[in-house]
Amino acid sequence: MKVSLFIPCFMDQLYPDIAFNTVKVLQKAGCTVGYNTNQTCCGQPAYNAGFKAESRAVCEKFLSDFNDSEIIVTPSASCAGFIRNYYNEIFSSSALSWNIQRLTKKVYELSDFLVNILKVENLGASFEGLATYHDSCAGLREYGIKSEPRKLLQHVKRLQLTEMSDVETCCGFGGSFAVKFESISLAMGDQKAGNISATGARYVISTDVSCLMHIQGVIENKNIQVKSLHLADVLASGY
Repeated sequence: MKVSLFIPCFMDQLYPDIAFNTVKVLQKAGCTVGYNTNQTCCGQPAYNAGFKAESRAVCEKFLSDFNDSEIIVTPSASCAGFIRNYYNEIFSSSALSWNIQRLTKKVYELSDFLVNILKVENLGASFEGLATYHDSCAGLREYGIKSEPRKLLQHVKRLQLTEMSDVETCCGFGGSFAVKFESISLAMGDQKAGNISATGARYVISTDVSCLMHIQGVIENKNIQVKSLHLADVLASGY
């Protein structure tokens, strides 16, 4: 299957290795991966900050960049959820609405695409260690994934997976929320870090790099010896 890869802003600028690992995973699953170097952003940051006109302009560029794509896969439940849930609203009275309806049906988060479209759960990965999984708000509540990442992780050789307490509780990032409500964000991050530490895990895994960036900052500040990893990092290990 030929897929077009969309890489979110955080990953492109700060964690490019995750993008390369995503390519490895998709190729291991039998896909031919295309990457449009003109791509930029899905429009979510501007939209969430209240800049609707600016966001729409970015969304229109996304539509142009991926208009000819058959399948669009992104290692970000946040971006995929935004495109699926908000593009129809942004372009509700636009001549582009038909294109938007077509586009939103072919955008997939990585784990959803692997498990539910390709029907692949075992990618032959191997990663040694005890890990816990963090459900991002975007993944759990907006996009609607929960079992899919866990199914993939359960097939990773030598990986032990343990659940933390209050696993569905927000980590406190929430985009600009972490800036506007710093004290609340830090308190939520402290709670998440405590729950992670209590598992005894050495790794925390998620589908959203923004959550992982926030969690990593908190656990380092608290001197907790845990490393955050994207799902693609683990699935690309061992081959």
